[in-house]
Order: sequence, then structure tokens, then C-alpha cells
Amino acid sequence: MRPLTNIYVFASAFIFMLWNNIQPTVENEFIANYSSSLLTNVPKNIPVHTHILDLSHNRISGLSISEFISLSDLQVLNLSRNLITELDLSVFIYNEDLEYLDLSHNNILKVYCQTLANLRHLDMSFNKYTALPICQEFRNMFHLEYLGLSATVIRRSDFRYFTHLQLHTVFLTLEDFSLYEPQSLTALNTRTLHIVFAANRNFSFPLLYDGMSTSENLKIVNLRYTSSYKDFPSPHLTLLKKIKTTVLMLDTVDLQWPIILQIFLLIWYSPVEHLTVTNLTFRGPLEGLAEYDFLPLLNSLKQLISLDGSMKALTLEHVHNKVYYFNQEILYRQFSEMKIANLTIYDAYMPHMLCPNRTSSFQYVNFSHNALTDELFQNCGTLTDLKYLILQRNKFESLAKVSFMTSHMKSLKYLDMSSNLLSHDGADARCQWAESLSELDLSSNQLTDVVFECLPVNIKTLNLQNNQIASVPRGVTELKSLAELNLALNRLADLPGCSGFSSLEFLNTEMNLILTPSADFFQSCPRVRELQAGHNPFKCSCELQDFLRLERRSGGKLAGWPAAYLCEYPSALRGTQLKDFHLSELACNTALLLVTALLLTLVLVAVVAFLCIYLDVPWYVRMTWQWTQTKRRAWHSRPEGQETVLQFHAFVSYSERDALWVKNELIPNLEKGEDCVQLCQHERNFIPGKSIVENIITCIEKSYKSIFVLSPNFVQSEWCHYELYFAHHKLFSENSNSLILILLEPIPPYIIPARYHKLKALMAKRTYLEWPKERSKRALFWANLRAAISINLPTYFEANEEESDVTSTSSISQYVNN
Repeated sequence: MRPLTNIYVFASAFIFMLWNNIQPTVENEFIANYSSSLLTNVPKNIPVHTHILDLSHNRISGLSISEFISLSDLQVLNLSRNLITELDLSVFIYNEDLEYLDLSHNNILKVYCQTLANLRHLDMSFNKYTALPICQEFRNMFHLEYLGLSATVIRRSDFRYFTHLQLHTVFLTLEDFSLYEPQSLTALNTRTLHIVFAANRNFSFPLLYDGMSTSENLKIVNLRYTSSYKDFPSPHLTLLKKIKTTVLMLDTVDLQWPIILQIFLLIWYSPVEHLTVTNLTFRGPLEGLAEYDFLPLLNSLKQLISLDGSMKALTLEHVHNKVYYFNQEILYRQFSEMKIANLTIYDAYMPHMLCPNRTSSFQYVNFSHNALTDELFQNCGTLTDLKYLILQRNKFESLAKVSFMTSHMKSLKYLDMSSNLLSHDGADARCQWAESLSELDLSSNQLTDVVFECLPVNIKTLNLQNNQIASVPRGVTELKSLAELNLALNRLADLPGCSGFSSLEFLNTEMNLILTPSADFFQSCPRVRELQAGHNPFKCSCELQDFLRLERRSGGKLAGWPAAYLCEYPSALRGTQLKDFHLSELACNTALLLVTALLLTLVLVAVVAFLCIYLDVPWYVRMTWQWTQTKRRAWHSRPEGQETVLQFHAFVSYSERDALWVKNELIPNLEKGEDCVQLCQHERNFIPGKSIVENIITCIEKSYKSIFVLSPNFVQSEWCHYELYFAHHKLFSENSNSLILILLEPIPPYIIPARYHKLKALMAKRTYLEWPKERSKRALFWANLRAAISINLPTYFEANEEESDVTSTSSISQYVNN
């Protein structure tokens, strides 16, 4: 048990308890905070139902009943750190529920007493009155638990009104202290006594001794003595019978060695079980104490600590040694031989500690923040009862030597070696740890992956935070008992597996370099109940989504979820919480993506094939190929520089079933008369020896126009479709207006095959001439047709006409229109 280290511990606990009891449904409804508001008077607009009122850190100099009479529900009032010079407690006579009153750190010179029956906490410390402001009205404050006072003079009669009260804490500030009558404090009946001496004056040793005879828990601040140690009043052994203190705390101690030793001798013989000394400075004697005078004191101390005493725990914190002319090894020997259970020497710049000569009673040793090295407790076999060893913030370097240090500590359970310079390169001697060691803290060192070759086999809790570990090697020594592993602040790129940690339940991998945690972690670590993996630079990808999916299936074991889990990569998702990151199943499943792509490809191929068949695409491809080949042959067979010359006014395309109309009506009416039209007809103008397709292409190219005689028969003719296709190709390739459509008979749209889409398009977009049934309208028909064909052909056309007539009849057998 440690003594109270803060004068406001009890007060804070009291306020917290009170607040929990009165906490309203609407937050802050009963709290009024006017602290640090530069007030010179108590505000008049304080809500009447206020329970807690804070007026601290203002400039209030006086109080009156009228300012508090309306606050009948007031329970806590803080008036500390103001400028109050005179206090009349009767101003609170109407505040019957008042339990906590803080008037510390004011300028109070005079106090007028009044019984406040329900008051539990009264603090009037750090004020300027000379005598203790205690009067007979205080005897009726039966609920009083905390009392804070200031004084420069303390007499035996000052506490006579408190003898029957069961106080918990008395706090005395004795700045500018001038007089203390011995045994004055013994009239108090309190469990805890806290005394603050002036920082620049010698403290009163009778007051120290009386304090130890007054309370179980004693804290004294500012023990300073600048006079000669020879003037120091040695304690009488009769004091030992009166001492009640079991927990003693001395803060800010600046004494000479002989005085410290005398006080320590007294404490060792006393019932004190827990001694804590903080901010300790021990000096050499001012009048030249010789070493032969100093050694007897140490020898007396040596004889003393070898005896069994009441002390169980000694704590020395922030120690400054200003004695340089004696062998410090003697002092280390005294500490090592002490018969106590707990020893703490913190921040003393201690370079070494000796191994006890005989079996030690130490169970807890804390030598943190010193200058200890690897030589500590090497080959020390007397610390067999030691259970807790804390050596953080020292200068240890070899992990193997640390392991050998513990090898003889048969009872050691907990070892803290954090914040040292430890490393292990694998070339050191084989590590040998205490078999009983179950908790090991190696955080904030220089350890790498090799550390897993030098760990206690029975370890249960292992802290490797803030080292240089990049991975947990496979095949390391199996730690079957390890239940908790902390690997935060290292260089891990992935979560470690549990192949060597079959009992692992808690794992911390925060603040590492993990981009994408392995999705099989929860499968390899089925016993893990909690995983702390936040604050890593996660890469939001399919692999990460797989990890989160498996985590959800495992029951949600991520600690700090979702605030600590954010995307770092890619930059577009930086800052996005992992819970808001989602990718489709198709994007992350490669097999599914391939199957889907294959199915879409097959569907596309099937659709294209269907459309090709439906639209007769193969036919058009074949015709295009033939036209291309024909054009290529014509280009190569044509003499260089010779251009194709128009020889006919029009090429006539018609079905064989409409041949009578062509021969009896079309040809006679166009080729006879003054402006005769020269027509290209397959029966007379196709060249023998050439293919039909080549003859069609040649005739269309040598004709200015192409006349198509449309009828249901035309639609049913395959060769007519060829002629229409090549004429249409010429229409677009030469950007000409060479097509003339004659509708001999109406053609119902439903009889036109689907592949004749060019015919449908031409009939829908181009004007055609319709053959009239009435004879009176035919003259106009022929006039329009002649006008559409009108063109002057080259003069040499007549020279070639005879050759065309001779060869045309031989091609009839090759061309049959269906």
C-alpha cells in the first residue's frame, strides 16, 4: 500500500461520488461554473437549484449571506484562489445541504466560526492567519472528514475541539512556521496527516515525530535542515512505542547523511511498513565529518537492516547523491542485504547493485531509470524468492546476458526490460531463462527477428512493442503458453501466423507497415479473441476485402473498429474507413471474371453470327471480294495512263420475267428518235470469256446511269441483287447520282427479303419513276426518264459500238436471270 501522494485525492473522490449522486437528466443542469471570470463579487444570477458552484480563480474579496441565501440546494462550493481577507462561516447558515467548502489559497486573516452540521470537507489551507482558526463550534461538525488548515504557531490547545471527531484527512500548511508545542498533533484523531513545511526553512523534528504518533498514513513535504548535524535532536527510543504510522511518505528531502541515517534508524525500529522518499538529496556534513566518524553510522545501519523489522516496502525516487568521498559499494551492500519484500530505487543514476550474500527476501525489485548494465546480478543465486523485477530505462545491451541473469531466479514471474539498448544477433550464447517467467516486457529496444530464438519457453505475456521486427520467422521455438503478444510499432509487413503460438488469444500489431493482412490469419489463429491491427497503412484491394470478410465470419475480433482502420492506398481512397470500402464479387473473383468474360464473348459471337446470317453478310463479303479482285485485275490489265471511258448512257438491270417490257417498251422508246439513248444490256453487251460478275462491274463502270426495273420479279432474282449491290457501291465510291429506279409493278414490303436492305433503303430515300398504266401519262414518263439520262458521251463511242454488238450475243448463255 502506498501513501497518499496528492492532497486532493480525498476531495476529488468526494466530488466524484457527490456528482454521481446528483447527476441530472439534462447534463450540467445543477452545475454553475464561474471560475477564472475576473469576478469581484459573487454573481447574483446563479440558478437557485445549483448543486455545484465553482467560483475559484477570481478576485472576490468578501462574502455575505444575501449572496447564498437563495441557494438552498447548494452542496459543493469552491472559493479557492480569491482575495478573501475575512471569513464569516455564518454566511452559509441557510445552505444546510453544503458538504464541500474550499477556501484555500486566499488572504484570510480572521475567521468567525459557525457550526455547519453537514459539512464533510473544509479546506482553509494556504491562508494568512497566525493561529489555527479552530473554535468550539467545530466540535459539532460530526460529519467532517477532511480538514485543511494553515498556521505559523501550533499549540497543544488548538486541536482540543477535534479530539472526539473521526477525521479521515488533516492537511496542514506551515509556511513561515515559528512555533510548535510538542505533542500538539497527538490530539488529532485522523487516519491521514499531510504536512507541508516551508521550502526555505528548517523543519521541526518534534512535529515529524508527533506526526508519526498521530496517524496511520503520514506525508511530509519539504524536509530541509541546514544547521549542523550535531545540532540535530536525536529521537528518543521511547518514541517507538507511540508511533502509529504504517505508511510514511517523505517528499522533497534535503538532508545530511548523518541525519538521514538517524531518521532511517528510527523508521526501521518503528511500525512503518511502507516508506516512500521522493526527491531525495543527501549531502556530506557541513563541518567535515571524517570517514572514521561516518563508517560507524553505516555499520550501525548494517547491523540494523540485518534484523527483522516491520518494514515491507522501501521506495526511493529521484535521488541525488552529493556525498563523494566514501565507498558507495558499502551503501549498495546495505540495500542488497535489507530484509524487506519490496525495494524500489528509481532515478538515482545507480550504476550497479550487489548480489545479496544470503538468500534474499526480495519479492519485488524496481531499479528503473538508472545506469545499470549487463553485469547486474550475474551468477546471483540468492534471489530465489524474487517474483517481480523491473529494470526499464537502464543500459542493458545483451539479451542473452539478461536471460542468464534470470536463470537462478526460481520464482521470477514478471520481468520488465523496456527502454534499454537490448539486441540479439543470434551469435550470442544460447539463452537460458527462468522457467517460472511468464510475463516479459522487451518493448522499446533494438531487437530484430532473431529475438524469437531467445525467448522463455513458458512465457504467457510478451511485449515486443517499438522494436525493429520485420517478421516472425517460421520454425521458431514453439511458445505453447503464449496468450498475449504485443508487436505494435515494429516493421511487420503482414500478420504473423500462429504456428508457434498455439494458445495465442490477444495480438497487437498496430502502427506497423501492414498493407494487406493475410486472409488466412483467423484460420491459422483460431483461439485469438482480440486483434489490434489499427493504424496501419492499409491498401484497399481485393485481398483486404477477403481479410475483412473472414474477420466478420470469425465474430468481429478487431479492436478499435472502425475508427482505427483507414485506407492509405490508393491515394483516391486515403482516409476512407475500411467498413466503407467495398468491391464487387466480380472484380475480386478471377475465376468468376474469366467465366463471365467467356460467356459474354460466346454470346457476342452468337449474336454476330446470327446477324451475319440474318443480314446475309457472307454474301456481301463474297461480293465485295469479287468486286475488289475484278477491280485489281482491271487496274493491272489497263495500259498506263488510260482512264475508264463512259460508253453507255445507262446500264439496264431487270428480271428475265420482265424482259418483254424492256424489249418492247424501254429500249424502243429510248434508243429511237432524235436524242437516242445508248443502253447497256446484258444480252448484247457482255463480253464472252469474262465472268458474269466481272461483266456486270464493267458494264456499270462504263455506263453513266444504272436503270433498275423494279417488280416482284426483280426481288426474286439473285443476279439483279448483284447488279444492285455493285451499282450501289459505285454510288458511294464515286459520290455520283447514277441510280434510276423504275417501279414497273408495286412491290409489297413483306416480299422483300431481309438481306435486301439496300433495296429497302433506296426505295425509302430515292425518288423513283412509276410506270403508268394509262397511255396518256406515258409520254411524260419517257420525257422524265430521258431527262434523267441526258449526257453527252465521247465521240469514239460509235467506233466501239459495233464491237460490242458482235460480242454481246455470246454471253447470253452465261447470264440467266431467275
